Amino acid sequence: MGEVIACKPARVRIKNLLLRAYIGIKEEEIRNQQDVLINVELTYDATEAITRNEIEAALNYRTITKQIIRHVDGNRFALLERLTHEVLGIVMAHPAVHWARVEIDKPHALRYAESVSVTLEAQRTPD
Repeated sequence: MGEVIACKPARVRIKNLLLRAYIGIKEEEIRNQQDVLINVELTYDATEAITRNEIEAALNYRTITKQIIRHVDGNRFALLERLTHEVLGIVMAHPAVHWARVEIDKPHALRYAESVSVTLEAQRTPD
């Protein structure tokens, strides 16, 4: 049986990363931390990782996750849009990432809704 090599970028998903932050502009939001639920989806060329089968050849999504946690957990943000933009910047700072989408939910932000979310995405332009 011949070896199969991925011909498309690998898609990595970091699902439901639950953190707490001060987010919002109302007095109650400024004083109290709230849950934020972060989902990241990204693509990168995994050909070398598949071929070599070594961690050094793969995109380290654990590092990306730790960077997101350090940036968000316990910190202050006025707007969900800004927080989403900053997390997207963390992901795209890794040169191997071709494309990324970040969605951040703020549970119970509206009285009759489960959550409110903002989604932003970015794509690396070819050189």
